[in-house]
Amino acid sequence: MKILGKFPSTRLRRVRNSDWVRRLISENNLSVNDLILPIFLREGKNKIEKIKSMPGINRYSLDRLTNVLDKAEDFKIPMIALFPYTPNSKKNKNGSEALNENNLVCRAIRAIKKKYKDFGIMTDVALDPYTSHGHDGVIINNKIDNDETLKLLEKQAILQASMGSDVIAPSDMMDGRIGLIRKSLDKHKLKDIKILSYAVKYASNFYGPFRDAVGSKKKLKGNKKTYQMDIRNYNEAFREVGLDIKEGADFVMVKPGMPYLDIISLIKQNFKVPVFSYQVSGEYAMIVNAIKNKNLDQNAIYESLISLKRAGSNAIVTYFALDIAKKINSN
Repeated sequence: MKILGKFPSTRLRRVRNSDWVRRLISENNLSVNDLILPIFLREGKNKIEKIKSMPGINRYSLDRLTNVLDKAEDFKIPMIALFPYTPNSKKNKNGSEALNENNLVCRAIRAIKKKYKDFGIMTDVALDPYTSHGHDGVIINNKIDNDETLKLLEKQAILQASMGSDVIAPSDMMDGRIGLIRKSLDKHKLKDIKILSYAVKYASNFYGPFRDAVGSKKKLKGNKKTYQMDIRNYNEAFREVGLDIKEGADFVMVKPGMPYLDIISLIKQNFKVPVFSYQVSGEYAMIVNAIKNKNLDQNAIYESLISLKRAGSNAIVTYFALDIAKKINSN
């Protein structure tokens, strides 16, 4: 790129010296239309349960979801994402609770659809909230069996879609699941249901608080490196995204967010598809605790999210969604 101009005739500070001019020429902005709000569900009645590893974030029983959904509706957040905390008594080695039409997620979808019409519902297709070993798939001979897991993921996706989920989001990282789910959705006359593929999901160290939030952290045996992406890899993301788009994904996800800004940019520039990013629980916890300890101020939240937009994110799953939406609306 050729750099034009020369000091002193060119002074870049001229276009930064007032708020109004900075606003005029800003290249990226954050709006409520960029936000996806994740919500943790729990069994019981009249329950709002704090998650210790994620200050400010709670698990909600279905009858208390209005506490958070009313705000999401008022702020005009486009989509919510549901994640269940499954009791140990409902977990087993194959995660069969995922296929129960009266499980926590299915009941939540039905309840939300009755009352709220203005935002989409995204549901996670994966077995880890339901398995006794904390993995996203079926274990056979001490390995995560890809093809046996696909059979369950297909059923889980169809169940969620038939309950009213608008966006099916396979986060499991099994090979071939997007194509199988797309064909099955179409076969079941659910062709308008969208698929958000967690196409680029790294085997990251930043997921700890989330696993605590859904109750899989203490259950997890070993790690997920045989199916989630190697944190050292860059070009592999091309293959993952390319395959999932060919198989029928409508959007793709990069997870985590800030540690992988280069990957978000790479995917956006090369595929020209809607790219979502997930500001994961570890990122959230770091920022919240740094603010609490006065190492950062509240403006760090906005800065972290604008970095994801600048890298190329069309939308961001973030636990700050309500806080930042309130700030945006007040301005």
